[in-house]
Amino acid sequence: MNGNPPTPDGARNRLSASSSPYLRQHANNPVHWFEWDDAALDEARRRDVPILLSVGYAACHWCHVMAHESFEDDATATQMNADFVCVKVDREERPDIDAIYMSATVAMTGQGGWPMTCFLTPAGEPFYAGTYFPSVPRSGMPSFRQVMAAVTEAWTDRRAEIDAMADKVREHVEANAGALPPGTLPIDERLLAHAVTAVLDDEDRAAGGFGGAPKFPPSALLEGLIRHSEHTGDSVAIDAAVRTCAAMARGGIYDQIAGGFARYAVDKDWVIPHFEKMLYDNAQLLRAYAHLARRTSDPFMRRVTAEIVDFLDQDLRVGGGFASSLDADTAGVEGSTYVWTPSQLVEVLGEDDGRWAAELFVVTEAGTFEHGTSTLQLPSEPDDLDRFDSVRQRLRVARAARTQPARDDKVVTAWNAMAITALAEAGAGLGERQWIDHAVWCAEQIVATHVVDGAVRRSSLGGVVGVPSGGLDDHAALATALLTLFTVTGDQRWRTTGLTILDRAVDVFADPAEPGSWFDAAGEGLITRPRDPVDGATPSGASLMAEALQIAVPLADAGDAGRYAELLEHTLSRGAILLAKLPRSAGHWLAVAQARVAGPIQIAVAQVHDSDGRMTRRAREIAPGGAVIVAGQRDSQTLLQDRGPVDGRDAAYVCRGQVCGLPLTEPEALTENVIRGR
Repeated sequence: MNGNPPTPDGARNRLSASSSPYLRQHANNPVHWFEWDDAALDEARRRDVPILLSVGYAACHWCHVMAHESFEDDATATQMNADFVCVKVDREERPDIDAIYMSATVAMTGQGGWPMTCFLTPAGEPFYAGTYFPSVPRSGMPSFRQVMAAVTEAWTDRRAEIDAMADKVREHVEANAGALPPGTLPIDERLLAHAVTAVLDDEDRAAGGFGGAPKFPPSALLEGLIRHSEHTGDSVAIDAAVRTCAAMARGGIYDQIAGGFARYAVDKDWVIPHFEKMLYDNAQLLRAYAHLARRTSDPFMRRVTAEIVDFLDQDLRVGGGFASSLDADTAGVEGSTYVWTPSQLVEVLGEDDGRWAAELFVVTEAGTFEHGTSTLQLPSEPDDLDRFDSVRQRLRVARAARTQPARDDKVVTAWNAMAITALAEAGAGLGERQWIDHAVWCAEQIVATHVVDGAVRRSSLGGVVGVPSGGLDDHAALATALLTLFTVTGDQRWRTTGLTILDRAVDVFADPAEPGSWFDAAGEGLITRPRDPVDGATPSGASLMAEALQIAVPLADAGDAGRYAELLEHTLSRGAILLAKLPRSAGHWLAVAQARVAGPIQIAVAQVHDSDGRMTRRAREIAPGGAVIVAGQRDSQTLLQDRGPVDGRDAAYVCRGQVCGLPLTEPEALTENVIRGR
């Protein structure tokens, strides 16, 4: 079989100009990689060969392993080029493709993960799949070259079997993308209490978190639990959130020197992380820790909140927004930047401080990680905070001299939008103006670069927007972020742009045959339109859409508000079954539904011209999650229509759903109304 024809500039590998750093990592492979596009599908049809689809992402450890073992090997590449059209996909840039073929992989193998390797017909229909394949047979696994040889033999000699398998898998993928049923259960206190009880039954009360190893931060779920306690007055749910947040932030999964969380822990006690740091984790966790800091006044939660902000600003800020991730590996060795031995601490800090730090951070001679090294933990707050700060600063300087993990500078719309929302809420609720400024900066970058002719794109690199269209999650998360920024700043441009993006999301992703059900992607050139409402490492597009609609209702003009409210009710109606049956995978649904059942609460502060801002600050300090708070002069926006100051003083108007109380002019009265008047 002939290899792929060269591109016009003579190159056979087409990844060097990609907007994905992950794809660029493979630009020098001897494999003749295509990106996912019509040219790849056309080439497979022309040559009548299968497509070899490889999906991964920049911070993925085993993706790097398979690349080094197989994609950089000339003999393996020769076989790939001869027998397949080879396509590389960044799952973070094309979550639609990832979702379709991950569904197929799980159906065929019973498990999924990355790197994901799928073999497709030229029409894009999967017929064989797996994850990591070793370069040599190992532990009962065939080698990657053996797998390819078997696929080629079947394609050549047993095409009918392949066609039958492709039809069967395609039918499964299409069925898996069906809509949730509407109206099965009411969204009410009883359903939410059931969901919370089921979640808490899985809590690891000793080590924090839910379930066993490996443990992922339950980011969206934490916000739902906090809101449940705020709205019901029952402390059980927020106590679980505090236990989990404390355990994570004191464990090795948290960077005790510079802030920021790793993607997950391989053990149940949060000691040994998988060291990659993702923007989406830290954005969601910032929201939860800031909420706990505001609700509990715990200085530890406040410190962690501030350190997450510092991590975003110092480690992930790039031209165009916040970068996607830091790699798990440093020069091919996992975690080497972050781990320490007792002797290394002494070398940096001196004998006394080195031994003190080793005891404080649980750095032992045996080690808690690999080869006698330890991750840093902080089981309890140190007695001497000045010494603690000095030690951490010196360790930070010493660590900066080590080889650093690579950074994926790709700027993803949805993840940056989550960061904008978290920064705006944290800054407003904790009185940190600079954090709000970070949110404004990021929003300006995303809107200027990622919104092209009214359409939202998925990602950019170096300030240059990529080709892939934004999905439902990008649109919904960005709409929420901009509307949240409007409530915090009062800047009308964020309201206007946020509502415009929300309207586009309704036009593009709503299923007209199933009101309240949402497709995750526009679906061009795919074998089906993916639709998965289950919350995972990031909230689902559908639950993000519910949040966007919910915040839009009180901020929109009357006609649009009614339309958004109807869509919200249809959407939550379909999410109810997830809260009933899969509550641990419906954390963001829980957060949105909890706010909905509570009203949602709206607080409009009508300010005098020379307002001291006391009433507004108090409202932001005490309001439960999901409340919509605005401040400004009479008639300056929808929630302040015909609402003004009282007796020359700022007045707060508190509404729960469609029921509003009398204006309040004292912060204490506002506190009584909001907190004690549940």
